Amino acid sequence: MTSKFLRPFLAVAALFVISAIAQTSTAAPMGASTPATASPVATGTGTKVGTINIEAAIVQTNEGHRDFDDLAKKLEPKRTQLTSQNDELEALKKQLTTQGDKLSPEALETLRKQIETKQKSLERAGQDYQEDVGNQQNDIAQRILQKMAPMIVKYAQENAFGMIVDTSKPWPQSPVLWVDVERIDVTKPIVDAYNAQSTVPPPAAATKPAAKPAGAATTPKAPAPKPANPSN
Repeated sequence: MTSKFLRPFLAVAALFVISAIAQTSTAAPMGASTPATASPVATGTGTKVGTINIEAAIVQTNEGHRDFDDLAKKLEPKRTQLTSQNDELEALKKQLTTQGDKLSPEALETLRKQIETKQKSLERAGQDYQEDVGNQQNDIAQRILQKMAPMIVKYAQENAFGMIVDTSKPWPQSPVLWVDVERIDVTKPIVDAYNAQSTVPPPAAATKPAAKPAGAATTPKAPAPKPANPSN
């Protein structure tokens, strides 16, 4: 599962990075205006329309595999800490449920305050963790996208594509209702082109699953309500 943090970032980043490169490469006459496009696309001079899953492309590169895996390892101690905090909170809640009617009013009040304090602490820690994860994931995605964007534009121009649309979001979040991936999706050739120019080797194990950004899905959930796939 691709982290929810990447999606809003990539929609904006792809729009400005790829569109700017495409406009530069088509060289409008001096003084002519170059209006921004309305969605993340790469435009060329051909007539075909293609699609790319930007999220999948970034994650599936050798560099994406390496960097998101490294990030997951880096964050493992914090995830373990959050899990431990959650376990402590659950133990106190269980104690309240099973022994609450046997405790003195003073002990009962102390236990309830402990639960409230630990729950607030866990929620704050979880929110801080998610924000940190999102920022670090976006840093990785930004770096890879900056290098990938020219390749998308070049591929579109060399293969007679008039437009390549990002399909990272499913319909109805995306205007793309249906895609014939076998015929028009260019995610794989873009990933292959990126890997070909990259100095990052492929993952060591051939059977290793695609790297997944470490995000909210792996964050231990606080018991109380909290304020807050790639297809290729």
